[in-house]
Amino acid sequence: MFSQLILAWKNHYTHEWVPVGKLSFSKKKYYFQYTKKAKTMFEEGEFAPFSHMTLMDLIYESEELFPIFKNRLLQKSRPEYQDYLSWLHLSSSTVSPIEELARSGGIRGTDDLQLFPYPEEKDGNYEVTFFSHGIRHLPSSYINRLNDLGEGEKLYIMVDIQNKFDPHALVLRTEDPIEIVGYVPRFFSFDFNSLIKSNGQKNVIVTVEKINLNSPSQFRLLCQFKTLWPNDFKPFEAEEFI
Repeated sequence: MFSQLILAWKNHYTHEWVPVGKLSFSKKKYYFQYTKKAKTMFEEGEFAPFSHMTLMDLIYESEELFPIFKNRLLQKSRPEYQDYLSWLHLSSSTVSPIEELARSGGIRGTDDLQLFPYPEEKDGNYEVTFFSHGIRHLPSSYINRLNDLGEGEKLYIMVDIQNKFDPHALVLRTEDPIEIVGYVPRFFSFDFNSLIKSNGQKNVIVTVEKINLNSPSQFRLLCQFKTLWPNDFKPFEAEEFI
C-alpha cells in the first residue's frame, strides 16, 4: 500500500501542474508539508497556502486526515459508492483513505488539485497503477477501440517529443489496430522515461488493469506499468518534487 502522495496544483498563470505538497501516513498519523516549489511560488505571489495550513515551513501532523483531503473521499452513503470502488478496482472491506486518494487522484470539479502515489519498491519491481489521462479529448473511433480492450491486454508507450506542455509526455496505444487510448499521467512520465532508458523497452510491461464502460472518462481505463527497480533509482527525484 502506498504511504505517501504527491499533491499537484494547476498554476493559474501558466496552466501547468506543479507539485506543491506531500501527504504521508505513518504510525497512525497523517503528515503534510509543502514543496520548495510551493514556497517559491508563494514568495512570488503565485500560490496561496491552504486553509489551516498557512505556515509554509511547518510539517503538519494529525491523527485524522486533513480536511482538504478528507473532502476528496467519496462518502459511503452516496448511491454510487460501490460503483466508484469498482471503477477504482478497490475493495470496500480493505480500502484506506490513502489508497483511495492514490487511485482516484482526489479530483474535484471545483478546484485544481490532484494527488499521485509515491511509488515504492515491491519485490524488486517498480509497479504503478494509474488511469489513462486525456480520454475525453479522443475521437469517437479511438473511444470505440478503448471500450473493446480486455483486462490483461498489453498496451504500448510512444514518446510525444513535440508535446508543448510536457517534454517527457508518453502516449498509450494499442497494438493491432494501432489506436491511441490516452496519456500517461504527467507526473509519472519523467520516471517512466528514465526506467525505459535504464531497463530497455523490452523489460517494460504496460497492461490493461480494468475497463469501466459506464464510468466518467477519468476512470475509464485503468492501467499498470511494471518494470525492474534499478539499484540507483529514486522516484520523483526531479527538483520540482523536493
